[in-house]
Amino acid sequence: MNPAIDPRLIARLSTEFTALGEHLNVLGRDLDTLHTQVLAETMRTAAQTATGTGVAGAGGPEVPSTVSATEQRPEQGVPGAPGGVAAAEQGGQPVQGNLPAGPEAPAWNAPGSGPAGAVPGWAQSPVGVPGWPAQQGVPIPPAPGWIPPAGPTGMPVGQPVPGPVGAARPGWPGWPGPGAQPLSPMPGLPQQRRVVAGRPVREPWWQREGVISRVLAVAGVAVTLIGVVMLLVLAAQAGFFGPVPRVVAGGLFSATLVGVGARVFAKPGGRVGGIALAATGIAGGYLDVVAMTTMYRWLDPAVGYVVAFGIAAGGVALAMRWNSQGLAVLVTGGAAVLAPFVSTELMLLVGFLIVLQIAALPVQLVRDWPWLHVIRTIPAVLVTLLAVVGTALDSGAGPDRYQALAAAIVIAVTGLAGAVLAGRLRAGDVTASLSFGAATAPMLAAPVLFSGRTGPTVLAGAVAAVLLLVAAVPWVPKLGAAVRIPGHLAVVSAVAGAVALLEACVGVTEVQTLPTALFVVAMGFLAAAGQQRSRFAAALGAAYGGLGALAFLFRADPATLAGQSEAEAHLGISTALSAVFLLAVLAVATWTARRLGLLDRESDAAVLSVFAGIGGLYTVTALTVSLGVATGSRDGFLAGHGIATVIWMAAATAALLFGLRRLSRKSAQAKVALVAGLLLTGAALAKLFLFDLATLAGLLRAAAFLVVGVLLLMVGTRYARTFADLNART
Repeated sequence: MNPAIDPRLIARLSTEFTALGEHLNVLGRDLDTLHTQVLAETMRTAAQTATGTGVAGAGGPEVPSTVSATEQRPEQGVPGAPGGVAAAEQGGQPVQGNLPAGPEAPAWNAPGSGPAGAVPGWAQSPVGVPGWPAQQGVPIPPAPGWIPPAGPTGMPVGQPVPGPVGAARPGWPGWPGPGAQPLSPMPGLPQQRRVVAGRPVREPWWQREGVISRVLAVAGVAVTLIGVVMLLVLAAQAGFFGPVPRVVAGGLFSATLVGVGARVFAKPGGRVGGIALAATGIAGGYLDVVAMTTMYRWLDPAVGYVVAFGIAAGGVALAMRWNSQGLAVLVTGGAAVLAPFVSTELMLLVGFLIVLQIAALPVQLVRDWPWLHVIRTIPAVLVTLLAVVGTALDSGAGPDRYQALAAAIVIAVTGLAGAVLAGRLRAGDVTASLSFGAATAPMLAAPVLFSGRTGPTVLAGAVAAVLLLVAAVPWVPKLGAAVRIPGHLAVVSAVAGAVALLEACVGVTEVQTLPTALFVVAMGFLAAAGQQRSRFAAALGAAYGGLGALAFLFRADPATLAGQSEAEAHLGISTALSAVFLLAVLAVATWTARRLGLLDRESDAAVLSVFAGIGGLYTVTALTVSLGVATGSRDGFLAGHGIATVIWMAAATAALLFGLRRLSRKSAQAKVALVAGLLLTGAALAKLFLFDLATLAGLLRAAAFLVVGVLLLMVGTRYARTFADLNART
């Protein structure tokens, strides 16, 4: 920040004070005028009461008003004042004559009469005031909603607002009244917002109140904690001091910072500084305990965890007392980020990070601090993932595998507990649910810790079962009402459970049987989605179905189905079983789509029917060819293709008959069915002549041609009869 005095600021302040002086001058003149009128009215009323003639305008004669404005305030130039007193000091014209008396000039404040009341709501011009006309005694009509022109500071300069003396000034700050509009504040004040072209202009971030102080405080926390780390680590590496002086100095320094922070916080304006000092001291004390446990081995790990938990819990308690999320975040984040530089063992570091995660857990019961969810979870998750991968790559680290697994379990359970507690109190706390999703990552990676199939599969299956049960709790009315798991937590748990279930499917199956396992899971999700009318469960089922279809195509691609040698090498009973389950998935998906209302519109139903029909025909072809190959017969492949051609033609016939039956209704489904049937008929004929005629032999070829021909004759006859009936009706 430049400490030099800005001359533009001085000029702007001078202009603002000049404008303020003009406003005060106008206000003073208005008050003097009002004072003179009140005195004149008081004298007139007293004279009328003494003579018994009554009040003017009430039937009695008027009492002349002989009191002049100059007798009360001779230095002020009041319009109409006697004695030729000058009306103003700034170039105004003097007004000669005494106060008018008699019926031709009623009192000043008599409504509807006299120069000041000739027209209701008008005001006599105080001659000489800057910006007012110089005519003497001329009433000026006010313009509705008129606001004086603004000067360089946003304040009206030299333009008083027409209206009765002492009335509200529309557009002047602090003056309520009809048509009043708040003016933009003076520029240069960071706590206010300027208005340009009717839109508020945000001040730069570095001019906003509190931003710079917070940035400096955070920077101070980071730099000081780095200094603590240097004291504990670099000094030890360089041989400066001894272990005891280093640790004691770090502890005393941290305690001093906490004490000073408490004193600063109690003083006015010391909130930011107090929070920064206290956070630095608490995090420094935590790092001191980490160093004593991992670097110097003065504390047993269990004792170190307990002491560290006490320090972290004390910091969180202080944050709750001060109602400061920033203090809790700085303590947790500072200790978590710098702990790896102090710790010498990875698994001990994981333990200290889990301690931070657990210590901040009770906050979710009383405070809505979303950033704390993230800060207390992400460091433990990242380091645990690193420990899981490193342990999996190290074949000789047997005990570490179980330690890494235990750490992953604790992190996941802590994340679930925090999400459930937060969801029970605040159903909209999405951050807690997302943090739980991140906490499940080490558990999802834990199967790589073990070799073989049994261990990883059982572990992944157990994780999937727990997570899917959590996701299914809202579907059980009584249990859902008791636990009160919010919907977003159920969604996160279902996604994590689906991933774990996929790991179990991959671990328990071979390449040939993987599509079958995926299709079984897809049917389960789709059936649950149809039963509960859950589109999210349907999306999971569709995802599993898509993965299964890709795995199925990998085994039974078009080239494999067309080549006999390839088919006999890769197809078999497992492929046929996968095809059967794929057809079942298509059937369940159709039922679920109807339950979810996805087929309510005729056009949507037609489109989905086309895609489902194409997938079904391909699956049927793979099924027949796989069954033919599985028989072990030399002609099994050819027989499978012949049966597939007949099924194609049968499906085309069914589509055409369906469309012809509903043709009179002029529905979109009828047209789509007819088009699909004709296209499929063409495809069946093309396959018959281009593929079957060249590959099939003997009785199989004849049977294929006979069946296809009969179906063509039947559907052609039906087609002609239907259109003949339509023409006869028209």
